[in-house]
Amino acid sequence: MKAYEVGNVRYDGKVYFLIRRTEDASICVYPTKYLKHKTTSNRSPNTVKRIAFSLSYFMGYLKEQGRQFEDVYQMTYSAQMEFFQNFLYWIKGGKHISGELRKIPDNGTCNAYLHDVFGFYQFLEMEYEQFGSLLVLSDKTVSYTNAIGIKRTKVCRSFDGYLNAVSSKGRSIERKNIIILLDACTNCRDQLLLLLLAETGFRIGELLGVRYVEDIDYQGCRIRVEPRMDNENEVRAKYEEDRWAKVSKDTFDILLFYYAKYRNLLKESEYLFITLSGENAGRALTEDAVNAMLRRLQEKTQIKVTSHMLRHYFANERRKNGWSLELISQALGHRNLQTTINYLNISNEELVEASEELFRKNAALYMADKLL
Repeated sequence: MKAYEVGNVRYDGKVYFLIRRTEDASICVYPTKYLKHKTTSNRSPNTVKRIAFSLSYFMGYLKEQGRQFEDVYQMTYSAQMEFFQNFLYWIKGGKHISGELRKIPDNGTCNAYLHDVFGFYQFLEMEYEQFGSLLVLSDKTVSYTNAIGIKRTKVCRSFDGYLNAVSSKGRSIERKNIIILLDACTNCRDQLLLLLLAETGFRIGELLGVRYVEDIDYQGCRIRVEPRMDNENEVRAKYEEDRWAKVSKDTFDILLFYYAKYRNLLKESEYLFITLSGENAGRALTEDAVNAMLRRLQEKTQIKVTSHMLRHYFANERRKNGWSLELISQALGHRNLQTTINYLNISNEELVEASEELFRKNAALYMADKLL
């Protein structure tokens, strides 16, 4: 049995995550305060949930080592380095998973867990005078490209002991496989969901938050992402900004057919996607329900599919049809261009050429040379 577990409570329209000890259900105060800070800073629930599990794994590691989280401040540089690297190996060995062993995390995932832990320690450093700085974190200047192609720099805390992670492009899905999946759907709601994920590039949480009266332009065949904190199914947009996406006429016809077929159920809800049967019929569809549906389709067709793969499909199809990196980035709701680049299957040579052209264009348009 795991020594720590992640829980959550809902208050005033927000979901707050907490970490508690399994043996007596007592709350781990400092980690939970950090999670509250992330929630009140408007980080998405999925992000805070991920951080909560990262911290719960680290707390389990600490207990196994017979230590408290503040003990690391008494360590030398080399001892801290060894301690945190051993946490990476502990995760890599699957020791954070109790019971039946599941998929062992890759190096990138292990590093992400430790990165979340360092975020917790940096919060302690900023919030409480009694905690110092970790010796193994050093300031480094990194360069990045924002959503309009302008190069920026920022100083961040860096750790030199991460595991070697292989950089990989996100997995997409082929058009022919989407067609097979559509044929395997048991109702038009699921077909509409797949089509809209592929045509809009919306995140699954964004699409499940769409309300059919407020967020759909029926004349223009457009759908809007509108950030809200009070969605019934607890989904939300990642950022506090809205955006529109055009939908093909064929897909919009399916939307209208779906609306007509399930009109009576939809009258009981304001959400476009609802549960069609059972005790929750008419309630807003949840992410868990969508993921379960996608798993059923995968078992039925032997085709790997996730909502994020359809988002990657959207990005790559737009690129093939001549969209600029800037437009694709805006459509996906990305904050910087590098994230969009990671979505695309671009050769290094093509990437360099396209990026240089984008930088030249935006330097003229936005006078980037005068901003630095």
